[in-house]
This record gives sequence, C-alpha cells and structure tokens, in this order.
Amino acid sequence: TNCLTMAWRLFKNLSEEQQRYEKQLIFEHPAFIKLCQQLLRDSRRMTRGDLVFSLHAVVNLGVPQNTLLVQTLVRVCQEKLNQLDNRCISVLATTLAGMDKDKNVSALQAGLQLLVEQRISSIRDIFILQNLMKCMGKDAPVFLKKKLEMAVLREIDALTFPNALRVFLALVAMNYCSLPILNACSKKIQDHVHDAPFRQLILILEACHTLQYRNVKLFSALADYVNSTACLWDKRQILLFLSACETLGFQPRELMDIFAEKLTEDPEFLNLKNLLVVLRVYSRLNYVPRVQKHVFFETLHNCLSKCLPQISNTELLKAVYSLGILGYLPHHALNELLQKDSMDELIPSDDLNKEQKEMMLHCVKTCMELDSPSFTKPAFVLTENLSSLVSLNLRKAQETLIELLGDENMFRQNVQLPYKYHIDFEIRMDSDRRKVLPIAATDDHPDSSVQRLAFLFAPPSSFCLGTAHPQGKLAMKKRHLNKLGYHVILIQNKKFQEMTNEDAVEFLKGKIYSKDAFTFPEATVQDNN
Repeated sequence: TNCLTMAWRLFKNLSEEQQRYEKQLIFEHPAFIKLCQQLLRDSRRMTRGDLVFSLHAVVNLGVPQNTLLVQTLVRVCQEKLNQLDNRCISVLATTLAGMDKDKNVSALQAGLQLLVEQRISSIRDIFILQNLMKCMGKDAPVFLKKKLEMAVLREIDALTFPNALRVFLALVAMNYCSLPILNACSKKIQDHVHDAPFRQLILILEACHTLQYRNVKLFSALADYVNSTACLWDKRQILLFLSACETLGFQPRELMDIFAEKLTEDPEFLNLKNLLVVLRVYSRLNYVPRVQKHVFFETLHNCLSKCLPQISNTELLKAVYSLGILGYLPHHALNELLQKDSMDELIPSDDLNKEQKEMMLHCVKTCMELDSPSFTKPAFVLTENLSSLVSLNLRKAQETLIELLGDENMFRQNVQLPYKYHIDFEIRMDSDRRKVLPIAATDDHPDSSVQRLAFLFAPPSSFCLGTAHPQGKLAMKKRHLNKLGYHVILIQNKKFQEMTNEDAVEFLKGKIYSKDAFTFPEATVQDNN
C-alpha cells in the first residue's frame, strides 16, 4: 500500500505528457506486476485503511477498471464496508467519484450511501463531507442532500478558504444549490481572493452558472482582483474570465475597458476563435469601451475582414449580428453575408438552428436600415394592437396604469411595430410633456409634436446582473425604438411586481412625468464607410 500510494503521489504532480510516459514505465516494470499480484492475494487480509488507499492508488494510477485486481478490491470494500471509519469512507468516496459505473461500483456506491445516511450526524470534518457530496452525486435522494447540507452548515464556522472552494465544486457535483452554504463560501472566497489561482476563479464562476447562483459581491470581488492584477495575466486568461462572466450576465466594466485596450495594442491575438468570443461577450453585455471606441470597432472590423476567407456561414452571421447589436455596421462582412443570403447559402432549409439564424439575420437587416446614418425618424409609425388581453406578468402594470391615468383609453397595450418589434404599453403626451393624451384622439388627428412613450417590462435576465443596464438585444431594441420616435422606458418587471400598489403608482407616475424619461441619448452608431 505504501509503495502504491507513494507512486501515486509522485505521479499526480507530473505533467500529462510525463504521466503518459511514466505510466508506461510503471506498468511494464516487473516489480509493479509482482506488487499487483501480491495485492490481489492479500486483499482480504488487509486492514481497512490499506484496502481503501490501495484501491485509490491503483485507480488513480490508471489500472483499468475491468481488471481482476480493481474488481476484487471493489468487492472486498463491499464486504468490509461497515468496518470503515469516517476517514476511510472519505477516501473510498473520492475513489468512487472518479470511477465508471459498473455492477460492482454501483453496488458499492449504494452501500456507501446507506452507510453515510447512518453516520452523517457523527461526521464533523468538512473535508470528509465534501468528498461524500461528490461521491453521492446528482442521483442522491433529496433527503440525503439535505442531510449533507445540514452537516456542512453545522461546521460552517470552521470553513477554510481551500475547503470553501472544494465545497463549491461538491455542490456542483451534487447539483444542489444551497444558498446558506454558497453564501458562506462566497464570503470566505471574497476575503481570500488573492490566494486563489486563476483556474480556481474560472471554476467558481462556472460553478455559479451551473447552480444558477448569483452573487454580485462575489463576482465583483473576483473581477476587481483580476482587474488589479491584469498585468499578470495574458489575454487568453482574461478572455476566459470575461467569457465566464458573460454566461452569468455579469458586466465587469473596468476589466472590459482594460481588455479592449490590450486588443487594440495587439490585434494579432484576435484569431477567428478569439474574435467570436470577444464579439459575443461585448455584444451580450452591451459594452463599448469608454475611450477609443472607434479604434476598438476598427480593430474588430479589420480582424473580421481578415478572417472572411476562412469563416463559416454560421460564424459570419454570428459576428455581424454581434456587431449589429453594438450598433456597428461592418461593411465588408455585411456584403459577404448578404451575398450568401441572396444565393440561399446562409441558412439551409434543413438547418436545425434555422429559426434562430433567421432571427439573427432579421436583426442584421433591421440594423442595416435603422442604424444607417441616412435613416430619418418617420413622421408616422404603422402599429397594430395584437390583443386587448395582457399576460399575467403584465397584469399589475395594466392595473397601475388604469389607476394612474383613469381610463384604459389613455394607453395601448400589446402594440406591434414594424421590424417585428413589440412594446408592452404605449402612452402619448403633448409636446410640453405635461399631459397624457387619449389614444383615439391622437390616432384621428396625427400630430408630429405628440410624444410617444414605449414601456418595456423586461425580466431580470434582460439586464446585466445587479444593474439596470440592458443586455445587448434589449439595448438594440431600445435604440431602434428611439429611431422610430419613441421615448423608451425600461422597467425591471420583477422589481415592479414586488412593489406595493401605492409605490407602483408613484413609480410609473415618476417615469411618465419625469423629464429624465425623455432624455435617453441615442447610441452613436458606428459605420466603417
């Protein structure tokens, strides 16, 4: 056992290439073969500690799972399961978590699960608990997950920084979002973020995405750390971090500024793969650098133009779509895209993602028209009422508007606009913005001085996490509605639903009659012409 364990400890610190070479040497060595034969003979006479550590070492050294040695050790562990102490249970759990499911492994896991249920109240070590969580995995019954959660919470005051990272990943392995544990782990990680290797930062963000856990303070602490040490990381690492933030809908503004500057200084970094990630991140998070905006767009555009000979149709569509969301029209790529579209090469009829691609292409064509410098605000916009009924999540908004304005005739709901745009509610006001006008009166006598307000009640997922900053698609919609002559009022529907009726009335009153509601600056659209 000592020989095998020492071999594993030395082996695990090697690089992958070294491991492959050393593994071959170990397996071909006559002494290793004799050692395995002796282990097979003595397996039933071994102490419980030697047994589980031998299995752990053999499995991690890469001895095939279907060999007689591994299967025998697994069966002996089954026989001696009730004799194992908590430490041995932890080692066994770690080993099983890395093994494929077969008849013997599944039987041992089932037995281990029963044993854990019996002993969980006596386990006081978080390290052991997180190993058990990993082993129990996603298929563990909910009651056992809750027992493990309570066991961890009992010892949460003794949580260390390394254990906080492990518990995060253990919850992912168990597919169990425990807010009390995650909050405690997050606090510990925030306090010791400077001790975390870069790879751990990515794993934390990925774990949060998997568990659908959103903690703005944690994400901000990680982003601030990467931002303050940006000179230590290469561009590939920073892009990896930004990509992980993007999946969470979190916008690290300062870091995105720094990274944009690095890109303009070294555009060679932007091969096709990296370019597509950059475009996805910046467009979804709706962020354009505060300084050298034009240089940033030119850098992206030039790199995209260089990639045109090798880019696939789907990648081209995604790239142009992302730039369109940001309000930039890439001339060369756009021509290439439209040429492919005219020849029906862009979206094959049997494409599994046809609907999504058609939506993206529609957005691109809308951007071409509305974001063109030659576009002028129309004097009249043709609209259509889809239905007098509103969805349940807009019922409160409808009732609040009726209470505030006194009559349903003072606003429209479910309004369909050109370019497939839809607004939840529309209100019209006089040119002095002091009085709400009846819809029928303004329809009968169109007046260019009438102010049109478009209310969009959007879910939290349409905004960057923890902010009122709209994400890319919503920001593009707002920009285009501005172009069509609407003053757009974005409202986070979840927060609105949580308001009391009185607060909701005052809130909408402030939005309707506040001058700020009419001073949305239109995004400056970039055109490379």
